[in-house]
Formats: sequence, C-alpha cells, structure tokens
Amino acid sequence: MHRKVFKTGNSLVVSLPKDLLESLGMQDGTDVSVELDRKNRQILIRPAELPLAGDLSQEFARQVNEFIDQYRPALEALSKK
Repeated sequence: MHRKVFKTGNSLVVSLPKDLLESLGMQDGTDVSVELDRKNRQILIRPAELPLAGDLSQEFARQVNEFIDQYRPALEALSKK
C-alpha cells in the first residue's frame, strides 16, 4: 500500500485507510505505540497495550486500606452522625 507523507501544522502525517484501522479495532482517539526498526528501516504502529486494570485496582486497594488505617477514628465518628 502506497501512502504519501504530508504536512499538517508543524507535523508530518501519514494517513491510514479506514478499513485497515477497522481491521485492527482502531478508531479516532485510539492510543498507539510507534516504534522505529532502524535495522529494517521500518516504522511500526500498533494499538497501545494499556496497563491491566488488575494492577491498578490492587494499588488502589492498598491506598484505600492505608487511608482507612490512618483515619479510622474519624471515619467511625462520621459514620455515627
């Protein structure tokens, strides 16, 4: 597939066909990972791998537990009002 690089604002852009993006499950606003393969002179674009929610919820749960431990007396007093 042949595409042309063009300027928009201060950036250079390569447009990607809608059917190609749809086949990858990508749309306007999708986060992507862009890598340079210098050896093969290629630019690799793929959907970004976002962190797993499980990792975030474990960290959040730890922070909530610390908060509760620190403020337990105040929280118990508020719950009685």
